[in-house]
Amino acid sequence: MVRKLFAVFAFSAFALLPAVAQPKPAAKSYVLKAARMFDGKSNQLLTPGYLVVTDGKIVGVGTGANAPADAEVIELGDATLLPGFIDAHTHLTLMYSEDYAKAALDGLRKPIPEMALDSSVNARVTLLAGFTTVRDVGSSEYLDAGLRNAINRGVVPGPRMLIAVHAIGATGGHCDETGWREGALGRETGPEVGVVNGADEARRAVRLAHKYGATVIKTCATGGVLSLADAVDTPQLTQAELDALVDEAHALRLKTAAHAHGAEGAKRAIRAGIDSIEHGSFLDEEALSLMKQKGTYYVPTLMATQGLSEQIQKGVPIPPAIRVKADAAIASVHKTFQNAIAKNIKIGLGTDAGVYPHGRNAEEFHQMVDLGMKPVDALKAGTFNDADLLGLSDRIGTLEAGKLADVVAVPGDPIQNIRQTEHVFFVMKEGVIYKNQKPD
Repeated sequence: MVRKLFAVFAFSAFALLPAVAQPKPAAKSYVLKAARMFDGKSNQLLTPGYLVVTDGKIVGVGTGANAPADAEVIELGDATLLPGFIDAHTHLTLMYSEDYAKAALDGLRKPIPEMALDSSVNARVTLLAGFTTVRDVGSSEYLDAGLRNAINRGVVPGPRMLIAVHAIGATGGHCDETGWREGALGRETGPEVGVVNGADEARRAVRLAHKYGATVIKTCATGGVLSLADAVDTPQLTQAELDALVDEAHALRLKTAAHAHGAEGAKRAIRAGIDSIEHGSFLDEEALSLMKQKGTYYVPTLMATQGLSEQIQKGVPIPPAIRVKADAAIASVHKTFQNAIAKNIKIGLGTDAGVYPHGRNAEEFHQMVDLGMKPVDALKAGTFNDADLLGLSDRIGTLEAGKLADVVAVPGDPIQNIRQTEHVFFVMKEGVIYKNQKPD
C-alpha cells in the first residue's frame, strides 16, 4: 500500500512539473538554391534546385514556389540538393576498433556514462556526413535510448533515430554474449536482454523492448560474422519463435528487421513476415523469390564487408573463428546483391556503421553502384526506399511540400559521379542548419 501511495504521489508531483520543452525547428524561412536537385522519387535530376523552407518544413519546390519576403536565401552554386540520407542499419553506440581484445575489455571496463559520451560523437559525425535519419539496430545498457532522447531534446546533434534497445536472438547465438566462460558475465542471459527460448519468451522480449523505448524490433535469425560461438549461416530461431516475434511487433505497430546471413534462417524470417533482411550474404534463389513475393526489403550492408576487407588487408589480427566467417561472407555477399538487383527486390541502404569507422556511411552508395546498381536507384535506396522501410515516408525521404526539411547538398552531379555523396557540404535537419561549408 505504501509503495502504491508513493507511486501516486510521485506521479502527481511529476505531472505538476512544467513540461520539458522539445526543440522546435528554427522559426524562420529559407530559400535553398542549387544548380540541380534530386527529389527522391524521380529517375533524373531536376534543374534548377529550388526549395522553400519555413518552420522546419518544405513549403515550396521549384522556381514557381512563393517565398516569404524575409526568407534567407542560401546560394549553393554548382551543387545538387537531395533529401537527407537515411541509414537503415547502424550501431551508433558501438565504437569502431581494430583491436578485438581491447574492444571486449573496454566493454567491461568503461563506465556507461563514458560510453554515452563516445556515442554522442558518433551521432554528430553521422549527421554531418549527411545522414539525418538512422535505424539503430542493436545496443546495450539502453545507450541508444539515451542517445535518441538527448538528440530529440537538442542536447547533442545527431540524426533522427529509430532504436531497437537490443537485438533479440537465441541462447548462444549471434545476439547473445558468447566467447566467455560460464558465469564470467554474471547470471545467464534472458528475455530482459533479448535472449529467448520459445515463442512465449520471444513475445515477452518484444514487449520488454517496446516498454523501454524500442521503435523497431531487430532479431538475429542466423549466426553472425563477429560472434565467436556460432557458424555464420546457421538458423538460430525456430519458425514458431520468429512467427511470434514478428506478430507481436506488428501488433505494436513496430517494424522488424532480421540479421540473416544464411538462407534457411532468412526464409523462416521472411515467412514470418519480417520487414527486412539484413546482410543476406548467402541468400539462395528460394529466399530471394520469397522476398520478391512478400515485398521484403533487402539491406545488404556492403560497408560491413568493406570494413572487414580493409582490416584483413592491413593485417589486423582477427580471431581465427571470425576470420573464416568473414572470408566466406565477403566472397558471397556481392553476388547475392547482384542477384537481388536482377530479381528487382526492394533494396534499402544500410551500412552496419560501427563495424567500419562512423562517418563513412555514404560510401555505401558507391559500393552499390560498383556492383551494378544504377546511380539513381542507389540514391533512392538511401532516401525514398529507406523512408518506406522505416514507415516514415509521410515525413521524410523526398523533397516535397509538407515533408520535414531534411536536406543535404553535394558538389556537382551525383548521377554522373556517385562518390559526390561522400562530400556533403550542407546539412539541414528539420529546418535547422548543421553544416554549410560550400567548397571553394
